[in-house]
Amino acid sequence: MRSGGTRTGRGSQLVLATGVWLAALAATANAQFFGSTQGPDTFTLRPPRDVPSAPPAPAQSLIPPSGNVAPSAAPKGPLLQSLPANPGAPAHAAVNVPSVPAGQGALAVSARFGHDLPAIGGGLHWRVYRTEQNGIPRLVKEDKGPAPTFVLAPGAYVVSVGFGLANVTKAVQVRAETMKDVFEIPAGGLRIEGRVGDARIPQGQISFDLYKGSQFEPGDKRPIASAIMTGDIVLLPEGAYHIVSNYGDANATVRSDIRVEVGKLTDTTINHRAAIITLKLVNERGGEARADTQWSVLTPGGDVVKESIGAFPRVILAEGEYRAIARNDNRTYESEFRVVAGVDREVEVIAR
Repeated sequence: MRSGGTRTGRGSQLVLATGVWLAALAATANAQFFGSTQGPDTFTLRPPRDVPSAPPAPAQSLIPPSGNVAPSAAPKGPLLQSLPANPGAPAHAAVNVPSVPAGQGALAVSARFGHDLPAIGGGLHWRVYRTEQNGIPRLVKEDKGPAPTFVLAPGAYVVSVGFGLANVTKAVQVRAETMKDVFEIPAGGLRIEGRVGDARIPQGQISFDLYKGSQFEPGDKRPIASAIMTGDIVLLPEGAYHIVSNYGDANATVRSDIRVEVGKLTDTTINHRAAIITLKLVNERGGEARADTQWSVLTPGGDVVKESIGAFPRVILAEGEYRAIARNDNRTYESEFRVVAGVDREVEVIAR
């Protein structure tokens, strides 16, 4: 998928982590295994463009044929589940059942991607609730193993299992015996990376916000995950999502649609048409930059894109035409300039 645009706002939620991959001048969606390996005068300012994503490449199974390939790197980021340590775990792996006291029951649970699909071998978070007489559920057991067994007093419980941002909840009735239950979590993974032309945008310069549904659909536009970084893996319920890619903190923003499939990891590449501009206020061409300068970058129509202070402020701008205004020692200077995608450069404003 590919699109170009102008930066809007950001949310402030969190996500799941690990690497990303991309293609030049076109953002592509490609599902794979978890753990497997113009003249400048022609450029004009481009307003935000919402472009639907390109059809994804043929998807491959999240589960490697060997059934036992670990992720290439450990995930990072707060409040997120781990990636499956063993995504190809057998669907009927042996379970160590603890001794069950008389009058108690044992509930052995596991999870899989769907009916007749492999078991999920890690990254799960189990919670068991008991409903009190006042109707309020109380957490009584918790586990992060792939197939835990809970020893419980007979009665009604609610069992919830989370896999990243996907979650399934069931009501169960525990009896004085050993019971088994398999939870189906129709989820997949998403990794995102950004590029300008052939160049990969370094981590820390770009982040992504994720929204439920297509960008063209009406409804709630609050992000379900924000500030996703290059290299993050987000585990999601299957379905349609759209990505807002923020390159820098000015106006280089791209929107793209993507679909997450059950049991598959989708790698998404988003291409930005932008460049890094360094501003300098000088007395003459090639001269020394003047310190304590206040800067404003505007569109030809006068809209403020970015404001900053300093001798060498750097700003990432979508390709197009701009006007730089510099204020120093109670005087104001200005100059027009163009941004060409992928051409990082200095823009000098002459103090005269």
